[in-house]
Amino acid sequence: MVSEAVLNAVLNKKELTKDSVSRPSAARDIPAANAGNGTGSGSVRVEIFDQVYNLRGSDADYIIKLAEYVDGKMRAVSEQTATVDSVRLAVLAALNIADEYHLLKRRLEKPSPEAQQRASKLASALDEVLEDTRRTG
Repeated sequence: MVSEAVLNAVLNKKELTKDSVSRPSAARDIPAANAGNGTGSGSVRVEIFDQVYNLRGSDADYIIKLAEYVDGKMRAVSEQTATVDSVRLAVLAALNIADEYHLLKRRLEKPSPEAQQRASKLASALDEVLEDTRRTG
């Protein structure tokens, strides 16, 4: 499948760069009629796995970034499976994203041994300072 960036470069006889083809064409932002209307909650049109969606939110760039991420996950899943059903691909992509989320959440909830040791040292130092303050009080 030829990406839109490659096709445009060929048609316009432009040189291809990494930046011109790095963003998946299927998750590009498509200008919406009321995008950027100054209200902060304008609509942005995105394309995820060849489907166009009109989404609302306070940060259009963030919505576009999320759409690109989901599109990338769906495309990665579609390359690994023989499934052509987009609903099944969406569920598998959602499971992959949920797995990433929970792994990161678990890592953040359990501090590293170095962080625990540093926190213990800082707590001991704070206890010493507070104890000295109480004595000199």
